[in-house]
Amino acid sequence: MFTDMIIKKLPSKLTALFRISIYTIFALIMLCLLVDKGVSFYVRDKIFTSIDEIPPRAYALVLGTSKYIIGGKPNAYYEYRLAAAKELIDHQKVNYLLLSGDNRTVQYNEPRAMFRDLRKMGVSEASMFRDFAGFRTLDSVIRADKIFQVQAFTIVSQKFHCERALLIAKAHDIDAICFVAKQPELPLSTRIREVFARIKAVLDLILGVEPYFLGEPEPLPSPINKVN
Repeated sequence: MFTDMIIKKLPSKLTALFRISIYTIFALIMLCLLVDKGVSFYVRDKIFTSIDEIPPRAYALVLGTSKYIIGGKPNAYYEYRLAAAKELIDHQKVNYLLLSGDNRTVQYNEPRAMFRDLRKMGVSEASMFRDFAGFRTLDSVIRADKIFQVQAFTIVSQKFHCERALLIAKAHDIDAICFVAKQPELPLSTRIREVFARIKAVLDLILGVEPYFLGEPEPLPSPINKVN
């Protein structure tokens, strides 16, 4: 093997160090893969791709993302999430949408953008509520439970993101399922980032990381008895 050829040419101390480095890298790669696949397996029964099969819930948590990507082009992830949210409303699978996202500047406001665009798509303003402190997935999921006091809800996002959100929900004993939004072709760079995002999510759960902001409860309206 190539590594064996290198090892033979190294002094004994460097050989030992080289072996340790190789084994460490291999172990880290395996750990990353284990976490990645483990998260998917752990929440597999909470994922729904069909509007006909997903159980009705009064509330849906729509996870925010940028409306545009670099260069000013429309972000397909954003558009597909809004389409999935509207589909839940149109099929009476949910009563209310909680639009959660980043609100870091006046110009960059994910909940506001989602609210405006869903309104243009025909969703009633009375059906939508905004969480301006959904800076991270962890914040959005926990705040839906603790601040907006949503007892059971449907998360709306792409599958890879849904799985991480559901991991957080299950770890906090939050009753959540996911309706998977259509997913554009997933670049390798995005897939790699998601692996590290899952590792960070696991570490956050181990360390007991809380949302940046909690505050006083702001309960959403009671469910309407019209979900199928």
